[in-house]
Amino acid sequence: MTVTLATWTVEEYHELVATGVLRDRAVELLNGQIVEMPPEGPEHRYLGEEAATYLRRKLGSRARVSEARPITLPEQGSEPEPDISVVRQLGEVYYERHPSSEDVFLVIEFSKLSLAKDLETKRNTYAAAGLKDYWVSNLKARELVVHRDPVNGDYRSVEVLRSGTLSLLAFPDVEISVSSLFKR
Repeated sequence: MTVTLATWTVEEYHELVATGVLRDRAVELLNGQIVEMPPEGPEHRYLGEEAATYLRRKLGSRARVSEARPITLPEQGSEPEPDISVVRQLGEVYYERHPSSEDVFLVIEFSKLSLAKDLETKRNTYAAAGLKDYWVSNLKARELVVHRDPVNGDYRSVEVLRSGTLSLLAFPDVEISVSSLFKR
């Protein structure tokens, strides 16, 4: 007997969310599947908040920095909620819709329990959507895995950094200290 899982479109997922059925569940839509998100530990939350504050200070009004908010990737049947997303400043446009792939400059996931999902499933989802800059802050190894140059559903460039600086592709003049993403 073959088991076939039901997949959801982004529109169907929005309808389900609107019913309130998922109200008390931490979930996101990935590749048509509703996936539960593990709870964040204190370290995850603290470092995510500190990194978002740091990015806001570095970017100023050039971009919006969101924490744990949805981005919509309808072609991938996905509406992930990355720990941090840096998106275009479109003001009230986001009252009507979530940022989509063309609005996203950078996505960062802070990973400990979700490391495999972030380095595999989300990596492929973000690459297929054409997100040019995807960073995974590996809290276990204290390293930043930088994914760039999406082609055919994967990233051609993957670099692991433990120190130094790097710039967002969209803002090459803005230098980010790798250690700032792991500071206590």
